[in-house]
Amino acid sequence: MTDTDRPDVHEQVRGGYARIAITGSWSALQQPEPGGCCGGAAGGGCCGPATFTPEQLAGAIGYSATELAAAPEGANMGLSCGNPTALASLRAGETVLDLGAGGGFDCFIAGAKVGASGRVIGVDMTLEMVAKARRNVAMYAQRTGLANVEFRLGEIEHLPVADASVDVVISNCVMNLSPDKAQAWREIARVLRPGGRVAVSDLALLRPLPEAVRADLEALVGCVAGAVLVEEVRAAAAAAGLEDVMASPKPGYVESLTRWEDPLYLKIMSALPEGTAPKDFVTSLDVTARKP
Repeated sequence: MTDTDRPDVHEQVRGGYARIAITGSWSALQQPEPGGCCGGAAGGGCCGPATFTPEQLAGAIGYSATELAAAPEGANMGLSCGNPTALASLRAGETVLDLGAGGGFDCFIAGAKVGASGRVIGVDMTLEMVAKARRNVAMYAQRTGLANVEFRLGEIEHLPVADASVDVVISNCVMNLSPDKAQAWREIARVLRPGGRVAVSDLALLRPLPEAVRADLEALVGCVAGAVLVEEVRAAAAAAGLEDVMASPKPGYVESLTRWEDPLYLKIMSALPEGTAPKDFVTSLDVTARKP
């Protein structure tokens, strides 16, 4: 049984992200806490950069100033590893579902893109994140004049969304956290309308990680230890019934966190074989697919 097969994975991840939601950033997880998820000196990765602000990270991975301005203050907690709203090429009037919505960052950006005739549903399994996202709705409505975003509590393996009811599924650095990725992909296929599409940004592996990293709880919540090989991502999406599956590695994210001396990535580096670096094992991955 691997670390991500353990029955307590959801609870471990939920606990770490609850603390992020309460404090507004990953930094609280740098302090040791019994049972904490990014304790000690480690943190970073999807828990946020150690030395750069969430806005700087978002800019580095492709969010525009206009997109950042559309999101309420506090919605961006530095939990992104790509820009799925741009990858999805969203259109006015579409219904969008965001898996692992967090504080609503991508939902609010998507809402501005689909407009008054569109709809965005954010799902997150952490109660504190859902509460934070719902509090952000009022500011979003004030800034945009739109009332098209809602948030639901639920797990991505069991989505609280009707069959064939959404046009686009997006997700940002969340699929790697699932202990049952095949089921999560099946749920994506279930909720998509025929012809609907997927735009996922995630972390994936170019080669297997050393066991010391895979067993590290901080690396799990930091979106590294639960990642699977790029080919496994493609296979899971195809097995769920999706077509035109494309998986494009984006090495810049991992290279940036390593260059910025993110604490988690420095810790991971110390556990890797001599002469290798995190970018040799981990990559940001853009995944697109379509439901027939």
